[in-house]
Amino acid sequence: MPAPTIHASCVSIRGRAVLLRGPSGSGKSDLALRLIDGGAVLVADDRVVLEVQDGLLMASPPERLAGMMEARGIGILENLPWQAAPLALVVDLVPSAAIERAPEPATCDISGIRMPRIELAPFEASATAKLRRFLASLEETRLTRDSAAQ
Repeated sequence: MPAPTIHASCVSIRGRAVLLRGPSGSGKSDLALRLIDGGAVLVADDRVVLEVQDGLLMASPPERLAGMMEARGIGILENLPWQAAPLALVVDLVPSAAIERAPEPATCDISGIRMPRIELAPFEASATAKLRRFLASLEETRLTRDSAAQ
């Protein structure tokens, strides 16, 4: 059975995949490109393969789209560096007016694995900083939890 493919974009930040979901034209590729410009690595654009491997949800591109990304107004960018990575965060792209000021922690279930989830307005100037800071806070929480368990 082939791994499920979803309509999304995905980048890797320090080896952890961030899945960007939203309808066509919502800013997935735009946000991904800004994150890549700031040091992230492309995982996949437009279509993302999600597959459970050893208890982790791995994100990768469909073979025919590996290293390719659409930049609206430019066209298809090819031969970009890319990497598969374990999924760490799901980001649902929404208009600014739809975002709660201080939302409760949220999760979503993908292929039986519970993932942290946030909503983000992709075209806000602070979108990349918010995403990177939230991802870092997830890592800090995980490290604190792991050290407390030892």
